[in-house]
Amino acid sequence: MATPTARDRILDAAQGLVVRHGFAATTVDAILESASASKGAFFHHFPSKAHLGRALVERYAAEDAATMEVVMTAAEEQSTDPAEQLVIFTRTFEDMADQALTAQPQCLFVSFIYESDLSDVGIEDVVADSIRHWRARIVDKLELAATTRPALQAIDLEGLADHWFTTFEGAFLLAHAVDDPTSMRRQLAHLRHYLELLFAVDAETRT
Repeated sequence: MATPTARDRILDAAQGLVVRHGFAATTVDAILESASASKGAFFHHFPSKAHLGRALVERYAAEDAATMEVVMTAAEEQSTDPAEQLVIFTRTFEDMADQALTAQPQCLFVSFIYESDLSDVGIEDVVADSIRHWRARIVDKLELAATTRPALQAIDLEGLADHWFTTFEGAFLLAHAVDDPTSMRRQLAHLRHYLELLFAVDAETRT
């Protein structure tokens, strides 16, 4: 296994601190102490704390997109029906929910979305692009599903695609707000059941 670079150590340390305390409350000194890195190393890689924030969000968005592709590809290997693929896709995340909450206790986007002094580095654009990527990937499947399911043709498919992201992020918040780790899995199960009814998938896909 390759030894983490100074940049990676700084990003890893920063992400852990930001998730726990928020970006504004996380100081550069605290990041450097956690990363065992110098200020010289920090400013060699990041012109400012705001640029570090953008790098964190870009890395998080890339990892999120990669995870989505892995899960979607696995669903595509299990079924040729786009609607069934979306049900399988959702069920996979449902099965992963408990593990995801342990590995990633909070969505990093939430730590940045209300920060008012980061517009100059374009963090809002990175977050918005990530959400649009999810939407586009799922809309593609919904449009294919609609070709054999006329009932879907009357539905706002972009709005339905956004429902995935809304459920994921809302479930993260709910699980922590009520201190119930099962909340995320249960919310994803509700989404899956709704899709099963909407798509009229067969019993084998529902198991």
